[in-house]
Amino acid sequence: MSEITNTISAPLIESQDHALDVVPLSERRSPITMGLLWITMVTGFPSILVGFEWVKNGLVFQQVLSCLILSNVVLLLYAVPACFLGSQTGLTYSLLSRSVFGQWGSRLISVCLVVLSMGWYGLTAYLMADALKGLFHLDIPVALLSAGFGILMAFNNFFGFSGIANFAGYIAAPVLVAWVGFTFFKASGNFTPMMFAEQPHQSFGAALSLISAFVLGYGAWGNEPDFWRYGRPRTSFVVVPLVVAVVIGQVVFPITGWILGQMTHITEFSKATAFMNQYSFGGLAPVAALVLFVTYFALADSCLYGSINGVENLHEFPRKRLVAALTIVGAILAAWLSGYARAFQDVAALSSIVLPCATVIMLAEAYVVPCFSKNAIDLSRVYEFSELPKINSSAVIAFVTGSAAGIATAGIIPSMEFIHVGISGLQAWLVSFLLYVAFRFFAEPSARS
Repeated sequence: MSEITNTISAPLIESQDHALDVVPLSERRSPITMGLLWITMVTGFPSILVGFEWVKNGLVFQQVLSCLILSNVVLLLYAVPACFLGSQTGLTYSLLSRSVFGQWGSRLISVCLVVLSMGWYGLTAYLMADALKGLFHLDIPVALLSAGFGILMAFNNFFGFSGIANFAGYIAAPVLVAWVGFTFFKASGNFTPMMFAEQPHQSFGAALSLISAFVLGYGAWGNEPDFWRYGRPRTSFVVVPLVVAVVIGQVVFPITGWILGQMTHITEFSKATAFMNQYSFGGLAPVAALVLFVTYFALADSCLYGSINGVENLHEFPRKRLVAALTIVGAILAAWLSGYARAFQDVAALSSIVLPCATVIMLAEAYVVPCFSKNAIDLSRVYEFSELPKINSSAVIAFVTGSAAGIATAGIIPSMEFIHVGISGLQAWLVSFLLYVAFRFFAEPSARS
């Protein structure tokens, strides 16, 4: 892939926040800024609460620790190249999809990006509303409260990437790190040798399936290039921030929740939230609310930002009008998801499968296809739709097949629970990746000679 420069030779359509062009090197952010942003994207109150859920499901510490390590290794094997692709090209996820999937294939990926990102946005607003309702015992319907937060959480996106990066770097990440550091070290005092020696009540396979579903669902965004196109194109500037963020958000947080769940035997999220308020903040509900506010608003920022980039690949709109329209949609989704019992599980499962399947296909084209083909697609270019084929059938077939394989093994469809096995996200990625490489290999005459 050709190296990026501060300018590109082809004429480009200028748009706000570099939605339709390369982010110049002069506007790239430091690895510290990117690391702080990513901490807010893989860290949050659900990362604590899931530890209580694992205690409820009978997972012992050895299983939690080993499955967390394995799941996060899988996550990083995906996330590192996905993020580096963004920093290397400086292009949005949607622009990258154009060259690989073709006109209508790219539109399909953008629709999936918008739907899933808005699903997370609505879910985040609902989780915020539910937590505050429990903290303050508010006599307000959770659906109405969720819709209200769906509107408030859009504020930072009116200022583009700078808005979400500044909020994450100066406010959200420091608050999260301070909170989890205090809570983790306080909870560690309750860890006993008996917890480490406890015999498993669940099989390792069942534990891995449960834990990996959360780790990949919460940590694999799929559209990583949307954010890391603002990172500097150097391997260590991607790897180090990612590893630090993942260790904090996907190892330390869940283990803290597991220790507290084992200590209290609390199994309900509302009671766990109330306990965390007492345990971490001495029962000061306003302080707990502030931390929740920072956590969920930072996560919502990133979700809405991904949706905006997806829409702009479908049709160019004035940014502020687009943000306003998506905010209304997000508020409606938040109200609806407040009444959906499996909202978190299903949104997380789909998030770990669908968009990452498209991403691994792009990674295959960028880093594997050039090994056997002189006709590899140049992903550093910005292609107009008129330059592209209507559809790249190889990419679309690989994407649909991998997504179907992941959904079938994720336990989302009740009638297919009998094949709910393994790490559904990883299985989906491998199917898409291997199928696309096979298509490209056998379609390339020089590869067979």
